[in-house]
Amino acid sequence: MDRRAALKKTAMAAGSAALVPSLFSLLQSCQKKPRLSWEPIFLTVNQAELISTLVDTVLPKTETPGALDMKVDLFIDVVFAKLFNKTAQQTMIAQMEQFNTTCEEKFGSIFSELSVQDREEFLKEEESASGKYNGKVWGTAVGEQKPVGFYRTIKSLALWGYFSSEEIGKNVLNYDPIPGEYLGCIPLSDVGKTCSL
Repeated sequence: MDRRAALKKTAMAAGSAALVPSLFSLLQSCQKKPRLSWEPIFLTVNQAELISTLVDTVLPKTETPGALDMKVDLFIDVVFAKLFNKTAQQTMIAQMEQFNTTCEEKFGSIFSELSVQDREEFLKEEESASGKYNGKVWGTAVGEQKPVGFYRTIKSLALWGYFSSEEIGKNVLNYDPIPGEYLGCIPLSDVGKTCSL
């Protein structure tokens, strides 16, 4: 082998050795980015990633299914598209942008790119700062409801979508479509799981 070819091969080997860690870290960073497995009908892809990450943080998968298992993010997208009027839709979009802006100011990244610990810390702050829903009597809110903000709205929609899903209603909560005898006075510890009906 001549000297020039040997030097060329050595330089290529050294260059590829230096390049491999960079390519590996680039590949890992791409794998960490959230990817949607569904196509939003109202939200943009970035907005849908925010909603998916948020509901997954609020209701993660444990020994019971998580929000993403129950497709709560799709549910919220449909609610925005079908139930919110134009004004409410625009308000939600503006609040989403503000949510991510605040997140970037505090943590240097948008919400969907934060670590789990940073997401949880940010949501604790949002929990204490956001408005509350009025109490209800027979399903009707008492008094005039003030705006509760983006986080509280999404959390409420996530809980609604999660607990009204068939899987959670039948397999996680106590499902008894044809109740048996009426027992009016039993210890609370004997009740067991919350009823879905």
